[in-house]
Amino acid sequence: MAETAARIDLCSTDEVTSGNVRKVEAGGLTLAVYNVDGEYFVTDDLCTHGPGSLSDGYLDGHVIECDFHNGAFDIRTGEIVSPPCMVPLKTYKAVIEGGRVTIET
Repeated sequence: MAETAARIDLCSTDEVTSGNVRKVEAGGLTLAVYNVDGEYFVTDDLCTHGPGSLSDGYLDGHVIECDFHNGAFDIRTGEIVSPPCMVPLKTYKAVIEGGRVTIET
């Protein structure tokens, strides 16, 4: 029998306005929730290069730039866009349900 994925409720869609990012701690995770023109994305909040919090970074389209060393990632895939980052960012599939942003684990 297949295991059922658990959902983690992160925040209301209203809490993340278009073009912005919000730090959320839920389910033992520290995440960044992004809104790009009404489409939501979720990644780990901690930059893979250093102590930077991506929710404090600069969102430009689908690219988040860490404000610590200016490394950047594609929030859709976690792929590195610019150095000094060398390790891709973990992403989560955002599920919108009843005006809430959730992820499945």
